[in-house]
Amino acid sequence: MNFRKFLSALLVLILVSIPILSQQKKRADGKVTIISGGTVVTMDATHRVIENGAVAIKGDKVVAVGTKAEITKKYRGSRIIDATGKVVIPGLINTHTHVPMSLFRGISDDLDLNDWLTKYIFPAEAKNVDEAFVRAGTRLGLAEMIRGGTTTYCDMYYFEDAIADETKKAGMRGVLGETMIDFPVADNKTFDQAMTYGERFVRKWKNDPLIVPALAPHAPYTVSTEHLLAIKKLSDTLDAAIVIHVAETKKERDDILAQKGATPVNYLNRIGFLNDRVIAAHTVFVTNDEIDILKNKGVGAAHNPQSNMKLASGTAPVPMMLSKNLAVGLGTDGAASNNDVDMWEEMDTAAKLHKLISGDPKTLPAEQAFEMATIRGARALHIDKITGSIEVGKRADIAIVDLNSLHQTPSYNVYSSLVYSTKASDVRTVIINGQIVMLDRVLLTLNESAIKRDANAYRIKIINSLSR
Repeated sequence: MNFRKFLSALLVLILVSIPILSQQKKRADGKVTIISGGTVVTMDATHRVIENGAVAIKGDKVVAVGTKAEITKKYRGSRIIDATGKVVIPGLINTHTHVPMSLFRGISDDLDLNDWLTKYIFPAEAKNVDEAFVRAGTRLGLAEMIRGGTTTYCDMYYFEDAIADETKKAGMRGVLGETMIDFPVADNKTFDQAMTYGERFVRKWKNDPLIVPALAPHAPYTVSTEHLLAIKKLSDTLDAAIVIHVAETKKERDDILAQKGATPVNYLNRIGFLNDRVIAAHTVFVTNDEIDILKNKGVGAAHNPQSNMKLASGTAPVPMMLSKNLAVGLGTDGAASNNDVDMWEEMDTAAKLHKLISGDPKTLPAEQAFEMATIRGARALHIDKITGSIEVGKRADIAIVDLNSLHQTPSYNVYSSLVYSTKASDVRTVIINGQIVMLDRVLLTLNESAIKRDANAYRIKIINSLSR
């Protein structure tokens, strides 16, 4: 009798427990995606590499990183992405570009920067750039970047509100700066209009989960001191990032020195412009002391090796910057001066360029170049608390890279394979903010056929405009 009562009570307990356990499992596992089986290159503080690893994602965040055995024991994901034989990396970070200029790819090559800008690019922009152009060019650039494993980019162009809109639709992360300049441009004909646009843009997108809105004075040689200070004041009021070209060419350095009595970095520091919200693009002609200024002020820097080489602008002193632990990332610049937005090429080029310039093959090793394309790039954009590495609590910005191609076989060192052998076409799957935006080379948030059709239509329009 007692035994029967015990069995009855046990049965009741089991029947009551089953739905409770089922609900707990549903809550715990219902929204978890697991990337399982690959080599996980975390780029955390210790640069941990986990063989046969796994990453668990819930919502927009990474919730667990470890071995496949550890993660699969703890989580049963609603979706498993098999990364066996592949490398799981933080999404790449392009710290400087002008994304709609993808539509100007190749229209004016083999020129110095001044002639390139004044004789070709500025006239082409005046005849062609409007909001529709910007949207089409942005979609083209976004598709190219996502296909190459880039999950975050920093932009400076016109109609930046439209760029933000397209970026958001594509599920991409962007630090996006509205260009402000002292002559009429496509979206704003006066500086006051640019300030009004910039303030409205920042207020609209502030606190968006994907978009970091910024103000983008073009350069010290195209924006007056008075206007730079006005932008700085607005940035302080809005707590907004600032994107600016700094010391890109010898001519810029010499002109600013003659006009202002100081080199670009010293001039910007003297007027109180520099702080830990500023992102300085190029920084080619900077001295040891000026690097100290950038470091002490918390300025992020964007190194664009291929663009600087193509325009013969010079070579930034990146090894010195790294020795001082400056937050310097890699950027492509716009596709009009590169002619792509491929971060794998930038990594490979940066590592080799600085070996050549220094005469030391140990300069800028592969792991350091990869760091510049990930976590150090995030630091340069002042967003390293949320992205740039695969760590618990950070946004799930991740790329899965195949290591099975002929040009990667055999592979002995993961960083060497990634920096010196990997191509954009080796990227298989991309996740941004927890959303899969490319799965097994298929874009899920952008229509590649429509993008190509629109770009080729603009090609004809641009050719016709330049012939007039």
